[in-house]
Amino acid sequence: MKILVNRITESPKDLSFSEGIEELNLLYGDERARDFRFPSLVDVRLVYSRSGTELFFHGSIGGTMEGYCSRCLKSYQFPLDQKFDFVLTPAPSSVKSKELNRDEMGLSFYREDEINLSPFIREQVLLALPTRPLCDDRCRGLCPGCGADLNDEPCLCASSTGDSRMALFRTIKLDQ
Repeated sequence: MKILVNRITESPKDLSFSEGIEELNLLYGDERARDFRFPSLVDVRLVYSRSGTELFFHGSIGGTMEGYCSRCLKSYQFPLDQKFDFVLTPAPSSVKSKELNRDEMGLSFYREDEINLSPFIREQVLLALPTRPLCDDRCRGLCPGCGADLNDEPCLCASSTGDSRMALFRTIKLDQ
């Protein structure tokens, strides 16, 4: 979605659209490190306005994401409904020389007459993702010995006798 800068007014305007985020699957396409699978579209609700040369964006993104549990490795779906805010300021002349001063760090800039919202929407989707995907907070994961899914079946490993250095303490009889 692109918005012309000269059409952004001081009075807020509402906008709803669907944004394609399938490029994020390329970032997470490596089978060994894939934690998420992204849908082709997310729903975006946006309110935008300006104050002087600064452009203000407030809205929310929504959709259904697919995650891969970091404990049991199963695929699961979860809803994504995240609010966001960001401000764009005109690019200072120092950006052209790739030097930012301390006050400019952490800001987002625009320099064209048209704002492409796609990179900002993708960034907000990534910021809304859980740090560690879990299908359930109570997920027990996989047994490190036999690989059994402890949510569905008992462990197939032989019961552990424990640390052999503690064997002496297991032979002590209490209450004699």
